[in-house]
Amino acid sequence: MKVGVLTGGGDCPGLNAVIRAVVRKGVNVHGFEFVGYRDGWKGPLEGLTMDLGIKQCRGILPRGGTILGSSRTNPFKIDGGVERIKDNLATEGVDALVAIGGEDTLGVATKLADLGVNVVGVPKTIDNDLSGTDFTFGFDTAVNIATEAIDRLHTTAESHHRVLVVEVMGRHAGWIALHSGIAGGASTVLIPEQPFDIDRVCDHVKKRFETHYAPIIVVAEGAVPKEGGDMTLVSGELDAFGHVRLGGIGDRLASEIEHRTGAEARAVVLGHIQRGGTPTAFDRWLATRFGLHAIDAVAERDFGVMVALRGKNIERVKLIEGTGELKLVSPAEYAEAEVFFG
Repeated sequence: MKVGVLTGGGDCPGLNAVIRAVVRKGVNVHGFEFVGYRDGWKGPLEGLTMDLGIKQCRGILPRGGTILGSSRTNPFKIDGGVERIKDNLATEGVDALVAIGGEDTLGVATKLADLGVNVVGVPKTIDNDLSGTDFTFGFDTAVNIATEAIDRLHTTAESHHRVLVVEVMGRHAGWIALHSGIAGGASTVLIPEQPFDIDRVCDHVKKRFETHYAPIIVVAEGAVPKEGGDMTLVSGELDAFGHVRLGGIGDRLASEIEHRTGAEARAVVLGHIQRGGTPTAFDRWLATRFGLHAIDAVAERDFGVMVALRGKNIERVKLIEGTGELKLVSPAEYAEAEVFFG
């Protein structure tokens, strides 16, 4: 059997670990051939391939990013896109695809599976917002990077008696903000699921200074105020999946806090730093397990499924379970964490 592998959407630490596990077990255990598709769904759409075997996978376990490249190409937005993918797969003699990605990439995989393409999905996103799996790889690394940044910012905030607002990724889900905020001892965490009251935030800032501590506020990029509750946009342009670029809530919040309280406030935007660099041990472990189980699903011709972490076990779920709805922070989970803020 010849298997194609692709990585789509935003890059994240652990992608190379999945590729390595898929190829090593696929070759050594199942006797498969592999072809790498470049730049997400653009690869099978345009026939962009690269050699992919054990040689190409040596030394990539600790590397961030993806050796296959990525993009946000949506073949369903291109005339004849699905037919071109099917034709290119047939031309290459590819019997099955392993698609590694998040909501958008696996959403395409779900539709293609319904149209007869043999595909197995592997869930990836630093946001940890895919339903069907307890955790996605990349999330642990992002949380660790954000936590380290918060740790470092505590000392400079105290030294200069400043409010520091740390903007982290999280378009619709506040998992990175919540986990890193708790782990880093933040004063307040603001997430997309719970619109925030700016007056309450400013009152908290004042009380924090009264106790001779400088506030650290962690805010997810998709967080919105209760009043004037639009997401803060970098650009109004939409990508191929209908998403706008978010960013700027940190600066917006810092400016409002400074205006209302008189305290000096600065914003720190972590941005793509959260995506880059070497994956943590947990993400390498999880990504490797995902890869091993994904290629087993291909060997058993169990297509239209996604591998998922359920408790301690890796299980297979229908692709639609991973993309049907986002996994968000519940009001109860946020309320439980609020005891640590202050």
